[in-house]
Amino acid sequence: MSDHDHHHHDHDHDHDHGHDHAHPFQDDDKVHSYYQILGQAMKELLIEKGVVTADEVRAALERRDGITPANGSKVVARAWTDPAYRERLFKDANAAVAEFGIDMPTTHLVAVENTEDVHNVVVCTLCSCYPRDLLGLPPAWYKSKAYRSRVVHEPRAVLEEFGTALPDDVEVRVHDSTADMRYLVIPRRPAGTHGMSEEQLRALVSRDTMIGVTTVQPPSAK
Repeated sequence: MSDHDHHHHDHDHDHDHGHDHAHPFQDDDKVHSYYQILGQAMKELLIEKGVVTADEVRAALERRDGITPANGSKVVARAWTDPAYRERLFKDANAAVAEFGIDMPTTHLVAVENTEDVHNVVVCTLCSCYPRDLLGLPPAWYKSKAYRSRVVHEPRAVLEEFGTALPDDVEVRVHDSTADMRYLVIPRRPAGTHGMSEEQLRALVSRDTMIGVTTVQPPSAK
């Protein structure tokens, strides 16, 4: 399917506030206020009942907030350099990322690959479902109503606003995340990177390339 694909309509309520200033989409005011209130009430009830302590909640949130896109960039760089790992990743992404100590037991992870003919981009049309264990906090624009609605109906126009202009013969596939399923885009490896180490390659991979709104640029272009 071209330009529209993989649309599901389940979502989770796991919302944090990432901030981003480099993109045209802004977060919607109070878009998650209901779930923020619900989450706060649940946290207070669990603490009151002695199920968890406030310190345990704080520590868990700090660990969660400390995750960065560096986890995802490790996976991408390994897929670029190790054909056997790449095969394992597309066969069972959960098991493949677990090789880096990234455990996603409640989420079915799907890796999708950008090629000369296909460009993948990820959205959550109803919420902000997102592979946080790999990419950290979702950016504000990812949660905005404008992005969530427009990228489905006019993905090429949205990509162009991120500076990503694709040839007409490249198929755009839009993947809609759900409560139990997350997507990781494996971007195309840029030219001029032959002989670079995994560590060097990781530095080329950004969060937005793993969402699919941008592409990885050659070293000389960075």
